[in-house]
Amino acid sequence: MVKLSHAAAPAAVLADASPQPAGAARIVVTRRIFEDQLAVLRQRYTVIDNQADGVLAPAELQARMAQAQGVLVDPAGRIDGPLLAHCPLLRVVSNIAVGYNNIDVEACTRAGILVTNTPDVLTQATADHAWALLMAAARRVVESDRWTRAGHWQGFALDSFLGADVYGATLGILGMGRIGSAIADRARGFSMPVIYHNRKAPQAVADDPLAPRWVERDVLFAQADFLVLVLPYSPATHHVVGATELARMKPGAVLVNIARGGIVDDAALVAALRAGRPGAAALDVMENEPRMNEQLPLLDNIVLTPHIGSATTTARRGMVRLAMDNLAAALGGQRPAALVNPQAWEGRRTS
Repeated sequence: MVKLSHAAAPAAVLADASPQPAGAARIVVTRRIFEDQLAVLRQRYTVIDNQADGVLAPAELQARMAQAQGVLVDPAGRIDGPLLAHCPLLRVVSNIAVGYNNIDVEACTRAGILVTNTPDVLTQATADHAWALLMAAARRVVESDRWTRAGHWQGFALDSFLGADVYGATLGILGMGRIGSAIADRARGFSMPVIYHNRKAPQAVADDPLAPRWVERDVLFAQADFLVLVLPYSPATHHVVGATELARMKPGAVLVNIARGGIVDDAALVAALRAGRPGAAALDVMENEPRMNEQLPLLDNIVLTPHIGSATTTARRGMVRLAMDNLAAALGGQRPAALVNPQAWEGRRTS
């Protein structure tokens, strides 16, 4: 099994693979990917890779992309209008993620550049992680683990690390898409009623009494015992969860964010957690990550993970594979399976 891990980062590489097919397209890979998948790319394209464990500075990224026809990028790579102005040959931006707030899609569309993403392949892994965070926060797993490792445990106590009941509690989901639906499916095993909010209410109501029920957003915050955020980030959703929304939550409720940093006002969350409303939180994403609000790690009633919602071997390899397929389709003149900006197709760059 080929693994990609933070602990075993190879040395930086900046080289065109050889041998190359005659007239091979030039592509940039902005972050470290699995070596065997990189080898597949090298067989077909002239590849400028970045197998170092770090994010390219804007000037370096611009220099690498100046003559590229395609780019494989992850959420840490910002592709915007000023960068695109220096990429006259670029035809496709293939994002290794479902969310694409790191890409100025409108600027790409105006320039005739296709943008793709990687839906579906990470749905189940991310839903699993949402539940891992939910359970860890509910039962104070991280806090009690840290306390036990520090040597404080002197024996069983009835009132030690009392947590929140999950079974039968109300699960709320803000953003009921693919991942939200997968999270809701798992709630059946815990006999949890599920309420959710999307911008549009469904036209039909399911007959199944255990089916998720659409509610107004204020009702969602007020009634959920566990609230999971799964909505995409955009200017419209920036700080959509702030002090007002957090104050509506139940004392003792748990907030879980597996969506994107910036959806939650982290400073407001710190204040709310200190006040006990909500009672706990679990974040896989944070504002300005990898930097974070310096108060977050000082709180006992929070679980923090470093944007690893999709971090299983199957999901992450599947994401890279789909990104590669999207790239190959676009450069081969075919419509990619996961095209974010279909309106760019007719006016796309072809050379």
